[in-house]
Order: sequence, then C-alpha cells, then structure tokens
Amino acid sequence: MIVVDLEFSGLNPEKHSILSIGAVDFSNPTRTFYRECKLRAGSTYETRALKVNGFTVKQITDKKKDSPKRILIDFCKWADVAEDHTLGGHSQNLDLAYLADGIKRYGIKFSFGHRGVDTHGITYAHILSRGINPPTRNGKTDVNSDYVFKYVGIGEEPDPHNALTGAEMVAESLSRLIYGKPLLDKFKNKPVPKYLK
Repeated sequence: MIVVDLEFSGLNPEKHSILSIGAVDFSNPTRTFYRECKLRAGSTYETRALKVNGFTVKQITDKKKDSPKRILIDFCKWADVAEDHTLGGHSQNLDLAYLADGIKRYGIKFSFGHRGVDTHGITYAHILSRGINPPTRNGKTDVNSDYVFKYVGIGEEPDPHNALTGAEMVAESLSRLIYGKPLLDKFKNKPVPKYLK
C-alpha cells in the first residue's frame, strides 16, 4: 500500500492545483516521497487553502519550482517500485481526485485503481466494534483526521499541514488500527492505546 497525502490550492482539481505530495510505502516505511511544486499554469488558489498548508503566494508562484506534472511523474516512478499500488489515506476522495486529474491531464501512464484503504472508515468501524457511537456533527460523521490521530495515540497534526507529515501520520494510524503496533520510529515513544491491542 502507498499511503499518500496531498496539499493543494483549493478543493476543485479542475481550477486549483497540487502544491505538494507526500507518501509512505507502507510495506517498507523507510521509503518516503516528498515534493513541492508551483501552481499549475491557468489554475488559481484560495486563501483559506494556503492557510491550512502554510504555503505563501510567493512560494506557489516561484518559477524555479518544479511543475505539478514533473512531481506527478516522479511520484508515479517512486510508487511503481512498491509491490502494492493500493492507495491509503484519510477520507481520500479529494487526494484521489487530484491524482486522477493530474495523471489524465498530463497523460501519465500509471493506475492506482479505484479502491483504497481509508483511516476514516477503519476508525469508524473500530469505534462501533467497541459499542460506542462515533462522533457526529449535523447528523454526519465527525471522524476527521485529527480525531483519528488522537484515537490511535499520536496526537493532532501540526499546523500548518505538510503532505509528508500527513502521510506519515496516516501510515502510523493504519499500522495501529490494523496491527495494534507502531510503524515509524518517530512515533515509538507514543503508546498504542489498549483498545487497539
């Protein structure tokens, strides 16, 4: 499995752009990927998106940075080495939409398939298995990524968000949810909650 997290300039892949890709090879977690890029030509940005990921307008318009096409090509080459190309993430619909859009837009020959492993769904099911009602807001699930990270004992994601940090935290969460044990050295000092063992 390839655990992936992306940062982008807004929520619409057609008019916004990938800004960074972070990934962890779940079977070989010492293999990671992280790249940043400039805003795709013709795309735009939302101020609130930049607030979340910490990028500045100067950074995303830096002509010296690689293009989204270049980092997508490099990411696909990196991912191709993994045995399993199934994508893992947290409520990953948007990340998958950006990857699919970029792969199609630039004619990159790579397929991650249409199924993925999602920490939202696994955590939601685990909470139910304990006889607890998952948190909701306005009648909908409120199991966001920070909820998952706290549930597995590693705490909230630092602000601003970083794609590699996000991918590492999701990979760590998947290991704790699936196997009941840590995955990455950086989280070994954070105890796995007893209900996951």
